[in-house]
Amino acid sequence: MDQRMIIEMGMGNDLHGMDYQKAAARAIEDAFRHSALPIFATLDMPTDMMRVQVTVGVQEPEKLDTEALALMLPRGRATVTAVFGGQNVHSPETGDTAVIATAAVEAFLPNQSANWRAS
Repeated sequence: MDQRMIIEMGMGNDLHGMDYQKAAARAIEDAFRHSALPIFATLDMPTDMMRVQVTVGVQEPEKLDTEALALMLPRGRATVTAVFGGQNVHSPETGDTAVIATAAVEAFLPNQSANWRAS
């Protein structure tokens, strides 16, 4: 059974184009840029053993290309799920709507308890 080893949160936006894909991509990048995974080198484990589960929240999730977003992830076997969330913030002065996306990036590995020992 897989065990979650890390979870990172991120936020991204598109200030002028109402581009949900761009905001979602930026949220995912923000999340994975906050983490490092030295466990692979430590355990001499290939990174393709990692399952990466990404949840992205935007106001119009049906506008996201989740397969394209999954290709952004640099390691592991990634899936992206789009859900209702984030925010749209309209500016009556300019007519622009800022799109804000949130992302949770979770990394799972097979149970590693056999690789650890108390010292």
